[in-house]
Amino acid sequence: MLETFRGISRRAQTDLLQLVQWEVSEAPAFQKPYLIALAFLVLVLVTYLFRLWYLQLLHGVQYRYYSENNRIRIEEISAPRGNIYDRNGNLLVENRPAYHLVLIREDVPDMDRTIAELAELCEVDAKQFHEVLAANKSIPKFIPIRLMADMDRDSLARIEAQKLRLPGVVIQVEPKREYQWNGVGAHLIGYISEITDAELKSGNYQGYLPGEAVGKVGIERAFEKYLHGKRGGRQLETDAIGRRIRLLDEVSPVAGRNLWLTVDKELQRVAEECLKDRTGAIVALDPQSGAVLAMASNPSFDQEAFIRGFSPQEWKALSQSPEHPLLNRALVAAYPPGSTYKPVVALGVLQEDLIKPSTAVHCPGYFPFAGRNYRCWRERGHGTVSLHQAIVQSCDVYFYQAGMKLGVDRIAKYARMLGLGQPSGLGLDREHPGLIPTAAWKEKTTRIPWQKGETLSIAIGQGFDLATPLQMAVAYATIASDGKVWQPYIVRRIEGAKADEVKDLAGKVRSQAAIQKQYLQMVKDGLLGVVQEDRGTAHGIRHNSIMIAGKTGTAQVVGLAEGANRKLSGAAKYKNRDHAWFIGYAPAQDPKIVVSVLVEHGGHGSSAAAPLARQVMLSYLEGSQSSPSAPQGSGGGDAARR
Repeated sequence: MLETFRGISRRAQTDLLQLVQWEVSEAPAFQKPYLIALAFLVLVLVTYLFRLWYLQLLHGVQYRYYSENNRIRIEEISAPRGNIYDRNGNLLVENRPAYHLVLIREDVPDMDRTIAELAELCEVDAKQFHEVLAANKSIPKFIPIRLMADMDRDSLARIEAQKLRLPGVVIQVEPKREYQWNGVGAHLIGYISEITDAELKSGNYQGYLPGEAVGKVGIERAFEKYLHGKRGGRQLETDAIGRRIRLLDEVSPVAGRNLWLTVDKELQRVAEECLKDRTGAIVALDPQSGAVLAMASNPSFDQEAFIRGFSPQEWKALSQSPEHPLLNRALVAAYPPGSTYKPVVALGVLQEDLIKPSTAVHCPGYFPFAGRNYRCWRERGHGTVSLHQAIVQSCDVYFYQAGMKLGVDRIAKYARMLGLGQPSGLGLDREHPGLIPTAAWKEKTTRIPWQKGETLSIAIGQGFDLATPLQMAVAYATIASDGKVWQPYIVRRIEGAKADEVKDLAGKVRSQAAIQKQYLQMVKDGLLGVVQEDRGTAHGIRHNSIMIAGKTGTAQVVGLAEGANRKLSGAAKYKNRDHAWFIGYAPAQDPKIVVSVLVEHGGHGSSAAAPLARQVMLSYLEGSQSSPSAPQGSGGGDAARR
């Protein structure tokens, strides 16, 4: 080493000596941080050993008890749906407590024994519970599984008495929908059912969980975002058998908002009673606001059945019934309007100045065109009639000629002006838009040009014409209100938990029909004559003190052969009988209610539909409780009147 040191240059030797001297002088500076780091590590180790001693030795028994005998559970708290009231504050839909049998599998020591005991206590086949377990086997065991929903009180009492012997068994309480007047307004109010996978994936139900109930049709569906509410949750400490020890944290649910409808419960009940043993629909509107006062469709269905659930056989019988009880005939089904369409044609020819009100047209009982006689409903004819008499007596020949003068496209123009051929804007379900044909529509749809003979059919509401009972009510409300086309509405108030969350709704005028008021008055005079004049097709529903205006209609289901007697159609097989219409309003001088009645295969509007409309009007205006099946003044006149 010394020889090596001597072998290097003097300058190098000097540098090496300086380096050694620097290292010796700086050693204390490096030693201090090292000692601090070492002390910190020793402190951490001591703290760690102390904590182990504290947990394992000093409190080991206590924490072992906690780990083996307690669980922290997260429970969802369902939000109660909002209540639904009628216009007078009568409760229609609310919530009640429902008790569900829930199983937490990780807490069950003997699954087979537990399932067998539960089946015996609930008086059901154990196979039912095993099927539920098999269907949820992929779900983690700490997640509760619902074995039975909405238990009866006897089963609930038996399980509560044996709960100490059934670890992992939990009774879950949640609000359940209850329809106070089950079946009344079923199509209008709708029902709720468990959300489907397709609905969850649609993106329209953000924040919803599998198993939650959502509105499927009617108001329950249309106002889902208001009625649903916001669920809450709680964090609980429970023991080994699921008993709650203490509440750790809780977020309260936010209840859904309450709805106040425009519908009158008693009027709805009367409308549905009118349709008892009949297939059809009744719609009542306020012509001064567009508010829906009643909307009935028959046959109806049991709303509570959707809460309880269906067996496959029950659902098949309901969904495949030839009577289609789930169909809301008031706004989803469309029918030829028959003679109730004639005021549309009358307004068109008046506004276009094609026929003067006093112009006389002779009706011999038929109208010859293109080598064929188009029949009037009255076989011997009406003789010479003017516009007023043609409406009062529903003369087909007059409106054949009026329709030919107006033409298909101008007929469509005035029909749309009154709100036909388009959804009303009510916002419930998938409303049928109806059909008001034009030449262009037929060319596009069938690739066949419009034929003039087809204009004769649509001029009396047959052929391609289609309308829902709701749309016809809107059209007559437009006439009654001097051309104001109201957008009907069903909810007048949405209430929240706070005063500033109350939202009042009102009707709005969608448009104003471009028809002179004098022409509207002429048609209204004709509609008044339909009921008030002796030769009117609905004179049988005349009332002593309330003036009723309206129009009867008969919509053919099966076309009649040339020369066939229309009077005999009432004797035809039920499915071949004509549909019966009546649309009217009262009081005629200051309309407060418009009623549209459609009776499927009812025969004639004068005998099958008009008396029902009268009953609904009187019930609303004066509280009449006379029998819907035999109203005062019905049954008179020619049975074949339209």
